[in-house]
Amino acid sequence: MTLPAAAVSFVFSSAPAIADLKICNRMSYVVEAAIGIDDKAATATRGWFRIDPATCRVVVQGTLTADRILLNARALGVYGASPIPQNGSDMLCVAQDNFVIAAARQCRSGQTQAAFTQITPTRGDDGNFVAYLAEDSEYDDEQARLAGIQRLLVIAGYDAAPIDGVDGPKTQGALAAFLKSRGLSSDVVQSQSFFKTMVDAVQTPSASGLTWCNDTPHKVMAAVATDDGKSVTSRGWYRIDPKTCLHPDVTGQPKQIFSFAEAVDADNRTIKLKDRPLNWGGDRPLCTRESKFETNEQNDCPARGFAATGFAAVDMSSGGKTLRFAMP
Repeated sequence: MTLPAAAVSFVFSSAPAIADLKICNRMSYVVEAAIGIDDKAATATRGWFRIDPATCRVVVQGTLTADRILLNARALGVYGASPIPQNGSDMLCVAQDNFVIAAARQCRSGQTQAAFTQITPTRGDDGNFVAYLAEDSEYDDEQARLAGIQRLLVIAGYDAAPIDGVDGPKTQGALAAFLKSRGLSSDVVQSQSFFKTMVDAVQTPSASGLTWCNDTPHKVMAAVATDDGKSVTSRGWYRIDPKTCLHPDVTGQPKQIFSFAEAVDADNRTIKLKDRPLNWGGDRPLCTRESKFETNEQNDCPARGFAATGFAAVDMSSGGKTLRFAMP
C-alpha cells in the first residue's frame, strides 16, 4: 500500500473559544492529536488524544481563555511514516506518550519539538467549538470510516484496495475474511471499539506477510525494501513501540523483501550498547535517510542525500515471517 499525501484542514470562524473544544477526524487514519494553548507569555501543550475516523473528541472542557489555540496531529505508528504533513510555524514541545507540558517552548529531556498549526474553530449546533481533520479526498464521516477500515485491512494483509471510502464486493470480501480469521461477528463492525480491534490485529504476529515484533524496552524504527524484479524500493520509517508488533504495508508478490531496524531513545537518537548501535540488519546496502523516505534508486546513495544502510534479506518461502527485535 502506498500512503497517499494527506492534509490537515480546519474550518475557521472569528468566534472566540468559550465552550468545549472538539477535534473531529474525517481522515482514513486513526490519529493522535495534541493541542497548544498560547496565553500571553505562556504556552502549554497537552496530548495525545486518540481519535478514530468519523469520530470527535473533546480536548478542552469548559470556558477556554487563550490568545491562540494550536494543533498537531499524527497518525498511529501502524501506518508507517506519518502521512500527515506538519507545516505549522510554531515549534512546541511534546512527549512520546500522554503528556502535559506547562512551558512548551523550551523542551526538556524526553521531549521533542513538533510543528503546531494555529486554528480558529467554528461553533457547532451544540454550542461547542469544533475543528476538523480532513484529507484531500474530502471524505464525509461515512466515507472516512469505510476508508479507515479499508486501510487497516490492507495493512493486515487483506486485499481491500483501492482505499477510497466506496463500499463494494472486494471490500466486503476482505472484511468478511478478516472477521472470520478472528472469530468475530459482523455486528462488531459497528461497535465503537472496532478500530481498536483492527489496530490490535495489525500489531500481532500473522501467518502471512512480514511482521516485526519489538521485544525490547525501546522504541524501534524500521524500514522495509521490496524487489519486484525490476527495481528495489526502500521505504521508512515505521515506529514500533515496545512489546508490540507491526505489519509493514507490502503489497503484491515481490521477489524479495529486505528489512532494517534500529532502537532509538526518546530524542530519536540511536541507542548504543558498548559503543555499537542497537540495530537489526544485514549486508545488502540500500538507501535510507533520517526522515520519512521512499526511493526506488539504490545507486550512489550519499550523492542523493541518502545513507547506505545494511538491510537483511527476509525468507518468505513459507508465506509469512515474523522478525523479533530483542536485546542481545
